[in-house]
Amino acid sequence: MAIGPGALAAPQRIVDAVLFDTFGTVVDWKSGVTDAVEAIAYRYGFKVDAAEFALRWRARYQRSLEPIRSGARGFRTLDELHRENLIATAEEMGLPIERIEAADVEWLNRAWHRLDGWPDSVPGLTELKRHFIIGPLSNGHLALLTNMAKHAGLPWDVIIGSDVTRSYKPDRNAYLAAARLLDLPPHRVMLCAAHNSDLAAARSAGLRTAFVVRPQEFGTTQRSDLHATDAWDVIARDIRDLATQLRDHVTA
Repeated sequence: MAIGPGALAAPQRIVDAVLFDTFGTVVDWKSGVTDAVEAIAYRYGFKVDAAEFALRWRARYQRSLEPIRSGARGFRTLDELHRENLIATAEEMGLPIERIEAADVEWLNRAWHRLDGWPDSVPGLTELKRHFIIGPLSNGHLALLTNMAKHAGLPWDVIIGSDVTRSYKPDRNAYLAAARLLDLPPHRVMLCAAHNSDLAAARSAGLRTAFVVRPQEFGTTQRSDLHATDAWDVIARDIRDLATQLRDHVTA
């Protein structure tokens, strides 16, 4: 009996690579930064609401990226921007950062390198790694993301930092450059994020999309991204659930 072309072809997974927004999606930045602020405040005898400090520090993040995305300012790494935002937040909250030794200011600024993963992150990523290329698609730069992976045990196959793509999300080139560096067409790459706006930008660039919910990213007062706001390709409870769904989701 003759067998037609392609009759024995194996089912194909919907993508070849699953890339991840990192801050908030894979790692718990609020707890890690809060702990670092608390440690510095305790060492120097300062009184500060460490959780509120972490939130305000983070709140300056997107604002500091906009001049770079618009071309009004040259590229800066997140370490440089985080330090500028740290000083501004300290001034805003009355934390006398000028009384903190330079080495301790640097240690505090690098709290973003030492963030722990959510409980499902490492097991979920480990399962995904069996079937897909995995890595961050983050605004973090290569050194930050490498240190974070080492600290949290994130089993990335590849790390593509913003200093490699020279782009910050949601700039279209941030998504397209990641696919290009992996030698994949955009539709063979999926972005997983806990932020609907990130997924919207990725989809507009041709990537597949997966939403995971992180209702505690900003603490108990979080009001945004508590659910998927669009029909993303996959909607998952967490990264382990994403791994299960993608493992079972094949196309002919």
